[in-house]
Amino acid sequence: MLKKILSISGKPGLYRLISYGKNMIIVESLVDKKRFPAYSNNKIISLGDIAIYTSGEEVPLANVLDSISKKYDGKALVAADYKTNDALQGFFSEILPDYDRERVYNTDIKKVISWYNVLVGAGITDFIDKSEDTEKSEAETAEK
Repeated sequence: MLKKILSISGKPGLYRLISYGKNMIIVESLVDKKRFPAYSNNKIISLGDIAIYTSGEEVPLANVLDSISKKYDGKALVAADYKTNDALQGFFSEILPDYDRERVYNTDIKKVISWYNVLVGAGITDFIDKSEDTEKSEAETAEK
């Protein structure tokens, strides 16, 4: 699900991938639904490729967003509640207790909160792709 949701450096918000062109892609803003081209010289990253550092293995952003959604019943977060560093770190330690406090900055936590609110506002609440989970579990069963 998050593979087609993009963050574009220098542009606020999140964007849905619409189609591919030569040296560009067409994206649509999740907030105002406006479409425009994003060129190959922009730094574009899929939310499906982002992971959060922990003391063990990295945790995919989809799992973190899913944890937030379960804890807050799929409702948007009030960003004003997370203005202080202590509030941000307290929030994130509830969601992902073993996150790496040295490599995950407060700005990263703010970005996760912002992205979660944009996604919920756009009606996207299924963060983990069920078909990928089914394929993985079928592959693991076949190996045994």
